[in-house]
Amino acid sequence: MSEHIIEIENLNYSYSGNHEVLKNVNLIVDRGENCCILGPNGGGKTTLLRLLLGFIKPDSGSIRILGDTVKNVRHKIGYMPQIQHVDTDFPLSVLDVVTMGTMHKTFGSFFDRSKKNIAMEMLERMNVAHLAKRTFNEISGGEKQRVLIARSLASRPEILLLDEPTANIDPGAEQCFYEMLDELQKNLTLLTVSHDLGFVHRNISRIICVNKFVKVHSPADFTASDVNEIYQHHVKMVEHNHDCLCGCAGHSEKNGGRNV
Repeated sequence: MSEHIIEIENLNYSYSGNHEVLKNVNLIVDRGENCCILGPNGGGKTTLLRLLLGFIKPDSGSIRILGDTVKNVRHKIGYMPQIQHVDTDFPLSVLDVVTMGTMHKTFGSFFDRSKKNIAMEMLERMNVAHLAKRTFNEISGGEKQRVLIARSLASRPEILLLDEPTANIDPGAEQCFYEMLDELQKNLTLLTVSHDLGFVHRNISRIICVNKFVKVHSPADFTASDVNEIYQHHVKMVEHNHDCLCGCAGHSEKNGGRNV
């Protein structure tokens, strides 16, 4: 039997008590799923992640993660923010950035050797250990992406939330990310916010469409009309050749095609 790892029931959330962002959200995510969260800007995607992380609280309704409150299991959730929302001017080394992901694991100093060892292990897992002594603002977008994922993995999470992880990186780095995501899925439950409609053709369990309301689709049944409904205007679909995942050659546009 599947284990419900995330359970949201009758959730409502408004900014300043009057701007309704999410309404009557009901959602269940099972352990090991790889879900893609789609929706327009301002539709509530990032707000949903912030609620799952406990950064904000719902006006009504409930969220249970791993059968417990968000507060009690926050340490079991890894989070990769949008790269453009990270302050790259702060002069931290790559190793320091990843070490920050271990801070709730044990008591003691930020400079504890045990924390540094965990950080190096995660950098090695992401194949960027050679960048450990570089400052974060010196490295490329694709490298920043890997470092931030290493940081999110440093707490040994069971759930990984990724907010627009392929934004502002080149196609080559995007392809590496997809391969990395396939590897991470073997041990984690993944929820990825993405504007890339081509993302949903990959090994996605379900598509969570968010635009105030939440509607869940299976990839096999996800059509152009579903996309147009969630974005509330016509969106061109892209048919992906499975031999090419780079977002360039080997693709063809379709007005209303099923594959994205």
